[in-house]
Amino acid sequence: MAEAHSAVAFSFAITHEGFDINYDHEVLNLVWNSGVRSWKKRMARARNGIRNGVYPAHIQSLWLITAIALGLHFAGYQAPFNLTNRLLVHLPSNTMNWQITACFLAALVIWLSICFTMRYTLKLLLIYKGWMYESRAPGSRVSIPTMLWVAVVRVLSSWNKPGLYSFQGSLPRLPLPSVKDTMTRYLRSVRPLLDDDNYKRMEGLAKEFEQTIGKKLQWYLILKSWWSTNYVSDWWEEYVYLRGRSPLCVNSNFYGTDAIFMNLTNVQAARAANVISLLLNFRRLIEHQELQPIMVQGMIPLCSWQYERTFNTARIPGLETDRIVHYRDSNYIVVLHKGCYYKMIIYYKGRILRPCELQVQIEDIMKAKATPVDGEEHLAALTAWNRSKWAETRNTFFSRGVNHVSLRTIESAAFVLSLDEEPFEFDLKRPELLDSFGKKLLHGNGYNRWFDKCFTVCVGSNGRVGFNAEHTWSDAAIASHMWENLIVDDLVSDGYDEAGNTKGTPEFQPPTPTRLNWDLKPCLAQIEEATVCATKLINEVNLRILVHQEYGKGFMKKCRLSPDAYIQMALQLAYYRDAGRFSLTYEASMTRLFREGRTETVRPCTIESAAWVKAMQDPSTTNDHRVQLLKDACDRHQLGYQDAMCGRGIDRHLFCLYVVSKYLEVDSPFLNEVLSEPWRLSTSQTPHGQTPKMDLKKHPNCISAGGGFGPVADDGYGVSYIIAGENLIFFHISAKTTCPITDVNRFSEHICQALADIRSMFEQHMKDHPKPAKTITNGKST
Repeated sequence: MAEAHSAVAFSFAITHEGFDINYDHEVLNLVWNSGVRSWKKRMARARNGIRNGVYPAHIQSLWLITAIALGLHFAGYQAPFNLTNRLLVHLPSNTMNWQITACFLAALVIWLSICFTMRYTLKLLLIYKGWMYESRAPGSRVSIPTMLWVAVVRVLSSWNKPGLYSFQGSLPRLPLPSVKDTMTRYLRSVRPLLDDDNYKRMEGLAKEFEQTIGKKLQWYLILKSWWSTNYVSDWWEEYVYLRGRSPLCVNSNFYGTDAIFMNLTNVQAARAANVISLLLNFRRLIEHQELQPIMVQGMIPLCSWQYERTFNTARIPGLETDRIVHYRDSNYIVVLHKGCYYKMIIYYKGRILRPCELQVQIEDIMKAKATPVDGEEHLAALTAWNRSKWAETRNTFFSRGVNHVSLRTIESAAFVLSLDEEPFEFDLKRPELLDSFGKKLLHGNGYNRWFDKCFTVCVGSNGRVGFNAEHTWSDAAIASHMWENLIVDDLVSDGYDEAGNTKGTPEFQPPTPTRLNWDLKPCLAQIEEATVCATKLINEVNLRILVHQEYGKGFMKKCRLSPDAYIQMALQLAYYRDAGRFSLTYEASMTRLFREGRTETVRPCTIESAAWVKAMQDPSTTNDHRVQLLKDACDRHQLGYQDAMCGRGIDRHLFCLYVVSKYLEVDSPFLNEVLSEPWRLSTSQTPHGQTPKMDLKKHPNCISAGGGFGPVADDGYGVSYIIAGENLIFFHISAKTTCPITDVNRFSEHICQALADIRSMFEQHMKDHPKPAKTITNGKST
């Protein structure tokens, strides 16, 4: 065993002849290499810290300014503010060396002044959000202030090639809306959901809150917004995620799928090896800050803070609240195969193992005839259990001995990889196969995913892959970026030979993966109870993945509507037809234009969307009127989305006011009612195109089918969608099987019908109002 080998790597004994020292050269060499690697990372972090601290200026520009200062001084000219001579007075003497020192110090002061001037100028510019509200309609003109703003921001943001965290110090803080503005937006958002009497009652509650306790609560938030980097994110992470006691499986974790229209190899070990290698390359880009930050329109940076915890991270259960633990480094992953856990070294002899070497390790695991010890096969069900029960079990049975060592090994691994014994299949003629694919990723069998880990890579027996991710450490956009990068690189790297194995020949025999040791007999009852609960949980959820190929964003843009707004209106119509009423609808938007921003809620059910839905159900409404109502609804939705991205949302402000009220032990009927409203339709769009490597024109099949999540409400739907191309949309629809009023198959049919009805509506409108044909007059198009 590796542990035993390490234990005797170095020993000494005192004999009558003196000291007898024994050591293992190979193990000590491993220790040495590990220390060297650690120091290299520290030096890289220090270097990147300096680069980020002075961005957007160049570090090399210091030497240019120093040369200028030296030239001015020895040519008899004064530096700005006579800095050189002023500094020279305080130095020991006026010799040549001290004059050079004074010139350098003067140059350093001037250089730092320039750096911080550029940095805070950029920060002030990024506070401006008027560009977000500029019309993007064909023929519309951008305002002069925005044009000037764009010119200056483009110069500053492209002055120097940024690292991953270069813009962090320049991003503005999330603004705090006034209570009055939030009350106005909230009341408008609930108007289509309430009858006149209930709306008047809610108006009274809101007015009372605004004029009384709301003022006091707002003052505390003002103080927090001044003191903290982001007045929402830390409370959001703690109270929405870490204090939740429900199982992570289905209720919190989300999943992502493979690029289902391409199949690079059917060899499970080969695909697993290449995926591991590509993920480790992505980790290296993050650690070295070589990953380019995402820039909106090529110049406006998004916050990169969440990338820091992508790897080497685990959620640790607690009796009352969990905690997120991020390890600075990890040179191994944990592999789960046939109920057995293996520690697999990924860094050996001073470098990361190559795919062909990783495949050898994976094949060693797959060929092993090991059988799980009692309780080991169902061990991961503990992570799908109630958080307090899992914490109690962890404290009792995993706080010492081999269980503690093995659990720590899993939690500190780079990530977990599960080699499934079933294939992940897809066939357009058999949609149930894709549904099964999604279910295997969302929850598996309840005990073949380590739900506490930052993410578990799942590899089917046929070589298709997916992932299951814990939600606390980041939002879906970060995991989506990682996965998109992996899929593109896996295609363009051409890493498989004709037989489907990884290319290349191992340079050496890689370290053999080692089994993790367990003593689970004392906690078999807890593992069994967790398994029963996990099985019940996954049996209560149903999932449908709808592949919509009739049309996509191409037709939506032809209608001059935002594709996201278009789909959200289709979902409103589908839900109304399914449930016979409107419901509070959640759409996730990001606030990463601000430092440490995460998400904000967009409320797609608006006065305008409700008017359009009712018009679609009213046969007497003319087609032109329906088209106009839809355009109005999409414009309102777009405005709500823009407000959310710019820090003018509703729900995060109300959430923080509620948290303050609980700290002060002040009861607010308004906040109690608002925060208890169920989100019966919870939606999210999976972003794509976050890496410039993706070229769908060149590789049209190189796109993931997106991912999904479980329903937020027991009597509602969870809908995730990805606009995958000009004529392709994926919908991931989930609901509880125990609810008699929801049905994923019925709702998917309503979505298809809603999209078809909107298309027919616009096609009729275009037919009734054809565009005038272009004519050429005197060489000009009219």
